[in-house]
Parts: sequence; structure tokens; C-alpha cells
Amino acid sequence: MASDVALVIETIIQVFTVILISPLYQGIYEKFKAFVEGRLGPSFLQPYYDIFKLIKKEVVVTENSSFLFIYSPYVIFGIYLLISFVIPVVYPSPIYLTPTVDFLGGALLFSLASFLKLIGSVESGSNFVALGVSRVLSFTFLSEATLITVFFGVALITGTNNPYITLKYVSQDISHYLQLDHLFITISFFMLWLFETGKLPVESSGLSELGMIDDAFLYEYSGKLLGILKWSSYIKQYLLGSVLLNVFLFPWLLQTGPLGALLDIFIMFLKWIFLISISVIINTTLAKLRLFKVQDFLAVSFLLSILSIIIVILTG
Repeated sequence: MASDVALVIETIIQVFTVILISPLYQGIYEKFKAFVEGRLGPSFLQPYYDIFKLIKKEVVVTENSSFLFIYSPYVIFGIYLLISFVIPVVYPSPIYLTPTVDFLGGALLFSLASFLKLIGSVESGSNFVALGVSRVLSFTFLSEATLITVFFGVALITGTNNPYITLKYVSQDISHYLQLDHLFITISFFMLWLFETGKLPVESSGLSELGMIDDAFLYEYSGKLLGILKWSSYIKQYLLGSVLLNVFLFPWLLQTGPLGALLDIFIMFLKWIFLISISVIINTTLAKLRLFKVQDFLAVSFLLSILSIIIVILTG
């Protein structure tokens, strides 16, 4: 009975941390970036203000939009909420619903959410959204393939599709962490995270319409629907970033037990500060990529994940 209560507490801590803390890290990123650029920048809490403001506003729906346009944001949020149950983003041991899917299943859920976001935005009937979606599709065929091959490669390296066993395998022996295949797949996933979360230094959406890539998905959304989509994007960023930190970059230090789960929130905060600092340095020091160079960037990420799989197969 005590173990069941502890499991419930650990589950609640992980899931609510994902939901409530994920916007904070976007706020910290924007603040750090503004500091490096010599600007005052918005508050750390600005993402929360934006979400609450949008949720209070009226939803405006175009005449040509379908039910997918209206309901896909809720489904997308639900998918990311499910993913928060099944991968080690805060707590290093299985919680409720963890056996629902494995690593590959988690990758497919991410892909499903991206597909619904794409279809829902197109169903707005806007020509501008269609232009943005066609531009995004020229990149995502590589990013989605990389996401799946990365998780597939991790399964081959560790001999299991269970992300919690993978975390334990990598953290228990430094030689597992320093394997060439693990290093390649870590670099590949980090490159993918930069793209998926908008941290890649590419032409800004605020400068011109041609620079608008992912923002084209949100162009026709307003009010509550837009707020939910923005919140979903923060959760996606947190989920992918926490997997990067806990399974690939820093699979150590996480504690177990209810008190350990509370301590893990602080430990994850320190890990995220490091990841945010690295991404700010990359975004502010490297030259902005031209749009057609994004494909080259993603192709390198995909090839690294494939190379990791080849190394695993050849070395047995």
C-alpha cells in the first residue's frame, strides 16, 4: 500500500512538473539570450503571462476551417501529456502508465502530434498557412526520420526499448557513456533538439514572411486554441530536452523515492540551465543559416544516427 502511494506521488510530481515548469525554461532562455545580446529582455515568467492572456481571449475561427482545426490543439496537448508519463523526464524509475509505450512508441507519439499540428493548421483554409506548411515539410521529413532512428539506435545500443533501463545502462558504467555509437547518437539528438525547439540559428520569423517556418502553423489560431498550442510547444521542448539530458548527456544524479522526486526538480533545473546556456551560445554566436541550409544540418544529424546504428551492428 505504501509503495502504491509513493508511486502515485512520484507520478504526480513528474507530470505536474512537465505541465507547470516547462514554460519557465522558455522564459529563462529568452532572458539569457537578451542578456547576451545586451538587451533587457522579457521577464522569466513572460510565457506564463502569454498563455494566461490567450486562454482568456475569444477564439476566432475562419469560415473555411474544419473540426480538425478546432480540436487538434486539445489532442496535441493530450499526446504530450501522455508522453510525460512514459519517459524519464524528471524521475529515473517507472511510474504509472510507463508500460504503455516504449522508446519507439514515444517517438511515434511525437510524430503523431506533429502530424496533427500540420493537418489542423492546413484545415484553416489559409493560403499563407499552406505555404508555411509546405516549407516545413521540406525539413520535417528528415527531422522525424532522425527522431525515430535515434530512439531505434538507443534500443540497439542498450538491448531494450525501455527508456528507464536505457538511463540505468548508460549511467552505471562510464564506458557505456563513452562508446562511440552513444556519442554519435547524442550529437545527433542534440542537433535535432535545436531544430525541433527553434533554437537553431536560422532566419528569424520576425524579420520577414519568408523567415516564418514553424510560426506558420499558428498563423490562423487565436485565443484559447493559440494558448494551448504554445503551451504544448513548451511541453514538447521540455520533454525532448529532458530526454536529451537524462538519457544522453547527463544520465546521473537523479534520485528515487517521493523526496527524491522533489529533489529531482531542482537537479533538472540545474541540468536545464546548462542546456539553455549552450543553446544561447550557439544561437547568438553562429551566423544565421539560410533556409536551404537547414536541410543540410538535419541531413548531418540523420547520418550521425544512421552511423551509430551501423557501428552497433558491426561491433555486435
